[in-house]
Parts: sequence; structure tokens; C-alpha cells
Amino acid sequence: MLIYNLKLLMPKFANIWKIFTIILLLYVILGGLLFEVPKLPVIHQTIRNIYFHVGMWFAMIFILFLGFIFSLLYLNKMDSKYDRMANATVKTGLLFGFLGIVTGMLWAQFTWGTFWVNDPKLNGAAVGIMAYLAYVILRSSVDDHEKRARLAAVYKIFAFVIMFVFIMILPRMSGSSIHPGVDGNPALATGDLSPMMRKIFYPAIPAWMLFSYWIYTLVYRYDRLSDKLKQLNL
Repeated sequence: MLIYNLKLLMPKFANIWKIFTIILLLYVILGGLLFEVPKLPVIHQTIRNIYFHVGMWFAMIFILFLGFIFSLLYLNKMDSKYDRMANATVKTGLLFGFLGIVTGMLWAQFTWGTFWVNDPKLNGAAVGIMAYLAYVILRSSVDDHEKRARLAAVYKIFAFVIMFVFIMILPRMSGSSIHPGVDGNPALATGDLSPMMRKIFYPAIPAWMLFSYWIYTLVYRYDRLSDKLKQLNL
């Protein structure tokens, strides 16, 4: 009887994190647009973009790191569900990666007067995204399911390492980037962000990460359903 009651309660508890994500996102979006920000030269009100632009990148790295783990699990257990999970993280990660680039380009236009500059940080981000686009092309070019899953898992492990190197390591080593955060994570250091903005920025990071995980679960369910329908048609 106790086990039966626990099973009935599980769906309710499983949705608590989704409700929490919605509340957190609403707070970040509304607070990011309406709460006071410091009056800064050049960037002015565009400083509000930090709640969105930086959050998108954190969400992308988080969800792609999950895919890195899923690829390792697939190579260890050869279970097709981990291949499907890894593939879903790439689709989700690319979505947030593109959003991160778009918000960054808009911010660059207002700050630097152009959508793109020849900068190690920006170029590294583009290379990281292209590494995962190549993953999508690789999957579509192999018909055999098991072979495709093995190749994709191995490639995805290297793709995550490549992305991390080009986004986090090489720009810091170059020392010539005009993008904030060359010496550390932008806005996370003590002196980078005003106290009035921290109350929005700090919740924004877990909010976008949780939202990316939510999107990933939807993509995974869609892919699993599509695979089942294909099997039925066969």
C-alpha cells in the first residue's frame, strides 16, 4: 500500500522542478527587463542582456556536458537509449548556442558598432558550434544504426573537448580578446557586477540551465516516439 501511494505521488514531485523553473524564469525575464540597472557609458540599458546572453551559454555548456556523459555511457553499455539521449542534448545545445550567438551579436552591435569582430572569444564560440553541426552531419551520413551510434558517441566526446578548449581556454591564452571574461568568467567575479544586478543574474544561471534540461526532455521524448513510429512502419 505504501509503495502504491509513493508511485501516485511521484508524478507530482516530478513536476515541482518544472514549476520552480517557470517561476525562476518569470522572475529573471521580468526583473531583467524592469528592475533598475546601473547607468554605464557606451552599453547603457543593453547591460540587461547579460541576464540572457550569459545564461544561454551556461545552459548550452551544461546540456552538452550531459551529452558528453551520455556518450561515455553508450560506449560503456552499448544501450541505444544513451545514443538517443546524447543526440537530444546536441539538438538542445545547438538551440541555446545559436541563441547565445544571436544575443551576443545584438549586444556587439550596440557596444562595438558591428555584429561581429575578429576576436578569439567570438571565433572560438563559432568553432565550438560548428563542431557540433559536424556531429549532426555525421549522424545523417551513416545509415547503419549501431555504427552511427558508435561513431557519434566517439565524435561527441571529442566535440565537447574541442568546444571547451575554443570557448574557455584558447581565448584566455591569447590575451587579446576584447570580450569580457578573458581573465575569468564574466560577471561572476566580485567586482564585475553591481549588487543591484546580482539578484537577477545569479538566479538567471540556474533558471536557463533548468530550462535547457526541460527542452532536452521534450526533444528526447519526441525522438523516442519518432523511432517507435518508424519501427511500426517497417
